[in-house]
Amino acid sequence: MSGYVLNERDTFVRQAVEGLEAAHPGLVRVHDDPLFVTRRTPARGKVALVSGGGSGHEPLHTGLVGTGMLDAAVPGAVFTSPTALQVRDAARAVDTGEGVVLIVKNYTGDVLNFRIAADLLGDRHRVEVVVVDDDLATASADDGGPGRRGTAAVLAVEKICGAAAEAGAPADRVRDLGREVVARSATLGLALEACTNPMTGMRSFDLAPDEIEFGVGIHGERGIGTRAAGTAAELVESLVRPLVEHLGLRRGDAVSAIVNGLGATHAMELGVALREVRRVLAGDGIALARSLTGSYVTSLDMRGFSVTLTALTPDLTDLWDAPVRTPALTW
Repeated sequence: MSGYVLNERDTFVRQAVEGLEAAHPGLVRVHDDPLFVTRRTPARGKVALVSGGGSGHEPLHTGLVGTGMLDAAVPGAVFTSPTALQVRDAARAVDTGEGVVLIVKNYTGDVLNFRIAADLLGDRHRVEVVVVDDDLATASADDGGPGRRGTAAVLAVEKICGAAAEAGAPADRVRDLGREVVARSATLGLALEACTNPMTGMRSFDLAPDEIEFGVGIHGERGIGTRAAGTAAELVESLVRPLVEHLGLRRGDAVSAIVNGLGATHAMELGVALREVRRVLAGDGIALARSLTGSYVTSLDMRGFSVTLTALTPDLTDLWDAPVRTPALTW
């Protein structure tokens, strides 16, 4: 049909989140019409965190609903923003009276619909917004466009904001922490093979066996250049060097690194990539204080990976280390 395990294309997303609920019945609950996912047991007396975006990036965001992270996640169709009504209803469902923080990746449709939802929530709900724009491969807002895309740094934002909210931080503090993490983070990714869209059955672009696409997005977009493939050490260095420069990292600084698989990259490959990230950072005297490797912000079945660096402070490190229990992330 399309190379995917699915029934009908129109029910693909809904049936996927129903499967998530079946796998984790004690953690998440699926709400229908409009579609969104919340914690099975609602949290009380805390700021609520709501995120979402197009499907195809799983386990983001639905797999990150739970204690220490999101209160609700709103899935759109594949690579398509959820509607403003989905976001509004999800926020209403989880607001305990302490306010809602909306975490949104910087894509035009997502930002538009999340901001409309914030307007629809009106004076009855306090709403704060954090926009994640960590992808160095795309232009900044200073160039007159929408700005850098939001990619895997959203995982760090949701983890750190989630820990702060769980600890009782007020909405403005959670918002400010999210924006601080965004400012301290940067991401670059590359692909060895493009993804296949289940709606069309077509690959988003073609590469020769000896080529990689540098600077890819998580919606199957081409990057900023097709380059010759290389060793893991060469590929990782091409990603990490611009991140270190952009963040202004210096000897003695400490960072967290997320080595993120884009959907069809084996754990062995990601392990090799993380080893090389540590090597490059150590050569500059930068401490790899925290790391996470796995497929968390995917692009369907794309073969490739991204590296996200976040310049840490003691407070951010403590929030990263705080307990979390979700379908996709637990410690």
